[in-house]
Amino acid sequence: MVEKYQNALIISFNEDVSEIAQLADSLDYHVVKKFIQHRKIPDVNFYIGSGKVEEIKEYIDNSKESIDLIIIDGELKPSQWFALEKKLNANVYDRIRLILAIFEERAERKEARLQVKLAQLQYERPYVRELIHRARAGEHPGLMAGGEYQVDDYYEMIKKQMKKIKGELNKIRNDREVHRQTRYKSGFYLVSLAGYTNAGKSSLLNLLSGEKVKVEGRLFSTLSTTTRKIKNKKPPVLLTDTVGFIENLPSWIIDAFHSTLEEIEVADVVVLVADGSEEKKIVEKKLQVSINELYELNVTASVVIALNKIDLVKQEEADNLISYLNQKALLNNRLCVPISVKEEKNIDILIENIYKSLPHLTKIRLTLPLNKKSQAFVSHLYQIAQIVNITYGKNIIVEVACNMKIEDEIIAQCQELKGSVS
Repeated sequence: MVEKYQNALIISFNEDVSEIAQLADSLDYHVVKKFIQHRKIPDVNFYIGSGKVEEIKEYIDNSKESIDLIIIDGELKPSQWFALEKKLNANVYDRIRLILAIFEERAERKEARLQVKLAQLQYERPYVRELIHRARAGEHPGLMAGGEYQVDDYYEMIKKQMKKIKGELNKIRNDREVHRQTRYKSGFYLVSLAGYTNAGKSSLLNLLSGEKVKVEGRLFSTLSTTTRKIKNKKPPVLLTDTVGFIENLPSWIIDAFHSTLEEIEVADVVVLVADGSEEKKIVEKKLQVSINELYELNVTASVVIALNKIDLVKQEEADNLISYLNQKALLNNRLCVPISVKEEKNIDILIENIYKSLPHLTKIRLTLPLNKKSQAFVSHLYQIAQIVNITYGKNIIVEVACNMKIEDEIIAQCQELKGSVS
């Protein structure tokens, strides 16, 4: 599906084309010109008005540079896509198809590739229906600008492929649930990093875990979940990096990535990362998109907002941004920490707020006999819980703060060692 284009045009109803230009740049497309048409309702035939279509066609015909791709900053109906490609004699991508092309290039792991393929097939279905309609009307269109196909057969193939992929994704989802339950039983809390694409989630994961997960300063550089443990902290917390959000992403793409986004849904705490160095209205918009996505995913866990990249702004600007977000009711009593991953600023405060937000942290006081088995058990406790206090005398007295999911297990092991709980 993905091809390399050297030059592209952008067509938009909005003056601000920064995000669609970033998306184009993510696939190494060189945008040579932007056409803006001020209208609220798309034209039924071409999406843009016929006059604007003629203007663009004239530009393409007279351009010294070859125009290989036309990018629509919006969502095309199949009939509009077909009419534009035929009229302009060029490949046309709408915003969704461009994002799917980025997904396809970024997908490295099997699960991500399956999710992208499912989304692509879902996207293609209405287009194939349009091609079937036109073929029966006597036209001979190619499929997605890719040559001649028997479109009826292709439509049936899409349905079969989608069914197969959903089955494979369900198996991966079930396997992940088994791993998740194992982690819970081992005393781990689960914290998900969420937020708008390119906010710095992967960099934050690396800093908090001490790992070196691949980081790129590009949109959607992360499509697969990556889970790592927060270093040197108890009780143990596992961090999961997730695919970034973006505005106006159709629900069927969200559904295709459900097995990945589920990590946000089941988290004990969600750290919502935003780029705090952008203009406050952009931060507001992206934060609102991200919060809406959390609602759509039925997230009920505590949310900690991390305003990243504050090393790029003055302290006064960071303070004003937080005040502005409060006025817009976006923080809504959520904990909010301005941070800089690059300069490791306020990271300790962020970690403190993550731990403060963990649910159901329970405390147990154990009295153990002083012997080797008890000492081995205490060593185990250091791995799965937070040791609040420990004293050695005739007995070992340990005060433990732990995930309530392993409370019964700790008590049972203590009693096996002839210890007592108070």
